[in-house]
Amino acid sequence: MPEISSNKPYRIGRSKTGLGLFATKKIKKGTKIIRYFGPMLDSKNKKHDDIDNKYLFEINNRWTIDGSVRKNIARYINHACRPNAESDVNSRKRKVVIRAIKTIQPGEEINYDYGTDYFKIFLKPIGCKCDHCEKKRAKKRAEARAEKLRLKLKAEKKAAKKALKVGRKADKSVKKAVKAAKATAASKRKTVLAGAKTGVKANPHARGTGKPTKTKSARTRPLSQLVQAQNAGRAKQA
Repeated sequence: MPEISSNKPYRIGRSKTGLGLFATKKIKKGTKIIRYFGPMLDSKNKKHDDIDNKYLFEINNRWTIDGSVRKNIARYINHACRPNAESDVNSRKRKVVIRAIKTIQPGEEINYDYGTDYFKIFLKPIGCKCDHCEKKRAKKRAEARAEKLRLKLKAEKKAAKKALKVGRKADKSVKKAVKAAKATAASKRKTVLAGAKTGVKANPHARGTGKPTKTKSARTRPLSQLVQAQNAGRAKQA
């Protein structure tokens, strides 16, 4: 790792994507932070066309900076979709400087937008890990969890409503059966009470009126009456 002078307002440190460049002092908006430099590659040179790495910085259609050299500390600056710095390109001088587009506080990571082409080729396939994209993904995950929970609660509410409906039907059936049983018991009780008043046998299904018949009445006459009847019969025969 290249050494950085203590009077420089940045340091190399651990980042989400590996290594990154962090502010050690307050960097005001518009301040030139660091120069992006390295060997110049000419697109007209066939040997230069064969060079390919992720630190190539295209200045124009012909000239490109190979920033893979160790002394190019600016190569540690990571991409961000909502950056706090930008690349200031001077095509005529073939020079690139990274400058702050907002005030950067100590400890804050310095970043800039690498451009659409670089994003599509290198970052999109693996997913951008800048704070803005991480927050977007976190928000989508939270929304997905909220939607899943909403559907779950909806299903539970529907099931509870269905169970309540079934329970109400069962309660109605029980109440109906209890009502019928009470009506039957009341009817029987009414019949028993009516029989007690009229002398009718308690069993409503018994035959007859319950009053003694003539034959039974005769069998139950007093003995004196029977003797008198017998004497009267003998007198007539004499």
